[in-house]
Amino acid sequence: MSMTSADPIANLAMLIRCPSVTPAEGGALTALAAMLAPLGFTVERMTAREPGMPDIENLYARIGTGGPHLMFAGHTDVVPVGNEAAWTHAPFGAEVAGGEMFGRGAVDMKGGIACFVAAVARQIAKNGPPKGSLSFLITGDEEGPAVNGTIKLLQWAAERGERWDACLVGEPTNPDQLGDMIKIGRRGSVSGTITVHGVQGHAAYPHLADNAVRGVIALTDALMHPPFDAGTENFQPSNLEVTTIDVGNPATNVVPAQAIARFNIRFNDSWTAETVMAEIVRRLDAAARDERLRPGRPPLRYDIAWAERPSHVFLTRNDRLIASLSGAVEAVTGRAPKLSTTGGTSDARFIKDYCPVVEFGLVGQTMHMVDERVAIADLETLTVIYETFLQRWFGDARA
Repeated sequence: MSMTSADPIANLAMLIRCPSVTPAEGGALTALAAMLAPLGFTVERMTAREPGMPDIENLYARIGTGGPHLMFAGHTDVVPVGNEAAWTHAPFGAEVAGGEMFGRGAVDMKGGIACFVAAVARQIAKNGPPKGSLSFLITGDEEGPAVNGTIKLLQWAAERGERWDACLVGEPTNPDQLGDMIKIGRRGSVSGTITVHGVQGHAAYPHLADNAVRGVIALTDALMHPPFDAGTENFQPSNLEVTTIDVGNPATNVVPAQAIARFNIRFNDSWTAETVMAEIVRRLDAAARDERLRPGRPPLRYDIAWAERPSHVFLTRNDRLIASLSGAVEAVTGRAPKLSTTGGTSDARFIKDYCPVVEFGLVGQTMHMVDERVAIADLETLTVIYETFLQRWFGDARA
């Protein structure tokens, strides 16, 4: 066994030093393969391609041939560093200072991968290979378009006969300290663009024009009020945000003929992607007939274009998976984690179509920030949590 692979600190330093900014592999998958192969994993690399998109390298590794089969999923790609001069430590240096390791990906989510590798290495050293199968499904496209990453890697593996009983995603889920939160589902997400069509004219002669700004105000107001719902047992209220309104009009005395608004809604399990889109169109059609901002005008003319591939809401109800992870977290930290569906989307939205999935990782306070960093103590604690989870999940599976 490689001694490095049992040490989450060394694992993470090796991964951070790989500049794997999406879509570059940057050596991160090569480093991960070097950790897993000595443990007995069969490691395969798969490159996904799509016209008009950069090729993405992905990794799938498995140890064992029988069931039960647990998957650990994550990504080695990271977001850009931003203003490198603003970092107090080199973003790809993996420097340790004040009890913390600095570097892009330290939290999101090379740290989670480093800890899970260490947990597996320790389990194999103590007890031998798992009584079943364990796999790593690692993408290089989570922070990018997510077209050539997890979704295609899952399809590739499934076509080769891979089947999984459960999955743990190592995304940073804890708001303040380890043990705070496990993600057991995610809200759905739909984005769209509204184009309002008016008639250009002189601001002093409004009767000869039709101001697209008046129209876009009416439509966006209808999208945000009233609320879509009050929330459900497991989810927050659905929420729509208008993220930009663009007119492109430099003149103060010209009534613009066109206005464009973009929006995103995060919706709970009161809706499907299809029903929430239908409700948005219903609201827009009603607002287009409203004369408050355009008295005496015919119904407003608008178009709506939906973003490709909406994210669907899901909730994991696998008691054994949730109990094994919750029990491990509480046993190590003394805190009973909250089971949550808050936050944005993750690659769990793809995995849920293949097996039950939950998410648990590091504290996410510095992810995507300048000076992204992780407490050294948290790396060891998370490794022990993962190790305890492995013992519980495989133990319960054999019970």
